[in-house]
Amino acid sequence: MPRVVITGAAGSIGGKLRRHFESLGWPLVLLDRDSRGDPAIVEADLSTWNESWADRVAGADALLLLAGMAYPHASWTEVTRDNLDLVLNCFEAAVRGRVRRVIFASSNWVLGGYRFSDERLTPDLAPRPVNAYGMAKLVGERIGKSFVDRHGLSVICFRIGYAQREPGNRPGPHMNWGLWGQAMWLSDRDLCQGFEKAVTAPDTLRFAVLNLMSDNPGMRWDLEETRRLIGYVPQDGAAPVVTPEIEAEETVSRHGWAAMESIRDFLMRRRR
Repeated sequence: MPRVVITGAAGSIGGKLRRHFESLGWPLVLLDRDSRGDPAIVEADLSTWNESWADRVAGADALLLLAGMAYPHASWTEVTRDNLDLVLNCFEAAVRGRVRRVIFASSNWVLGGYRFSDERLTPDLAPRPVNAYGMAKLVGERIGKSFVDRHGLSVICFRIGYAQREPGNRPGPHMNWGLWGQAMWLSDRDLCQGFEKAVTAPDTLRFAVLNLMSDNPGMRWDLEETRRLIGYVPQDGAAPVVTPEIEAEETVSRHGWAAMESIRDFLMRRRR
């Protein structure tokens, strides 16, 4: 059975994956800055290098890099510490500890600039982050690629869909980000399957950036590479629900987005 380190183990996704892997009988190492009173979780600030937590990573089959600031409105100060310094430390600990594979929790905010366009959202589409959080996740992916090339580490980066914190993780119009948010819904069952498949994928898989969401009808995210490379077969899916309120929000957001794109294009032309 694989030995798995879960960073951010007290968080929403960390908790879901912990319960799933425990049901499989896998031995786990659980790390988080705040254990929230759970004696099984070792408290460690991974944004600061410390041999005491780095030693716990050694020899693992997989390190799940979930720890970090998880909000798209995070400031540059927050993401520098929690999504850049922390990520570098975890990759360094994985190499030193001869970890077989790192599975990095990236985000669809790497492609946030495509929200109101029509492109098929494949993993190889040119990145277009629109906030510090999305930019930091893109940098995390590239750090992973560098560690693959220079140190022989295996790295899988998941651009994770919308897995809600609320119990039940129900899809529907209550979700944030309008139709964009609903279309990237990721059920708990599909989340757990995706990470399980990533842990057990063959050693020949050295590096991949993969979309991870449920099989939602009409969505723009392409799951073909996720199916092909790790054998992911989503079990759930839900079509976005359109309400008058969502239609109005989409119209306002689209117009605002178009205005920002026009300003950006104007400034780019001025610089030339």
